[in-house]
Amino acid sequence: MKHDHIIGLGEVLWDMLPEGPKIGGAPANFAWHMAQFGYDAIAASAIGNDADGDAILLDFNERGLRADLARVAYPTGRVEVHLDREGIPQYEILTDVAWDHIPCTERLRELARNARCICFGSLAQRSEVSRHTITALLDETPREALRVFDINLRQKFYDRSVVVESLKRCSILKINDEEAIVVARMLGMDSRDIFRTAEQLRCDFGLQAAILTCGSRGSHVFHEGGVSDLTTPKVEVADTVGAGDSFTAGFCAARLHGCDIAAAHALAVKVSAYVCTCKGATPRLPEELTRFE
Repeated sequence: MKHDHIIGLGEVLWDMLPEGPKIGGAPANFAWHMAQFGYDAIAASAIGNDADGDAILLDFNERGLRADLARVAYPTGRVEVHLDREGIPQYEILTDVAWDHIPCTERLRELARNARCICFGSLAQRSEVSRHTITALLDETPREALRVFDINLRQKFYDRSVVVESLKRCSILKINDEEAIVVARMLGMDSRDIFRTAEQLRCDFGLQAAILTCGSRGSHVFHEGGVSDLTTPKVEVADTVGAGDSFTAGFCAARLHGCDIAAAHALAVKVSAYVCTCKGATPRLPEELTRFE
């Protein structure tokens, strides 16, 4: 087996939105976009032996997204979305669900040993079982593979140990401006300068790159050769769901293709801007974005 696999490892779930349920989970979104760039991408997680799990499998099959989804004796994950009196959504990420119990199977170990890129976050590490699996698979991944920590801090489902151990195992960090402040305080850094925080994290943990996204205020990639700074394009936004996941995928797809940091950053910005013009996290990308010359 050649080192070809791209793995999105972690949570897969249903976002129970007011307009209806939609499949969510950053690692699965990442895998979907990587597949659109022509890579052998796989969403790795766990689902329940229930109708919600069946529906996720059906959706992935219809879209042609490869998946390694263990069926476990816990309900398929859900995020309940409640609207307050002003119509502002409040999110409740249900606990003790299937993706809290991702088993470390020999099949997943084999995929990890033959991976070119593996993307993971902090949320699926809130449980001991899935944290053990993610850590074990990262340790199986070839040293030359991209190991992408798309941190995705959610509610209180993270702690210092998870963040530090993940930073030790990743080669690329993606973090947003709000998360950078949290991590700086957590690690005893000066939280007033998020740019210095990103560069310090890159240096302290020996990262290839630290990607800092600041929403409409632009994005920055810190690397050994300096920093790449780009503005965020002005587009007609449908919603921003999944934009960060598509950014990560665009950057990784370009790097695996051999593009330099600046070119990879530019593609990531274009891809995420396009996703913002679409409803939902996983639209089909136009060929001009996924075709490398």
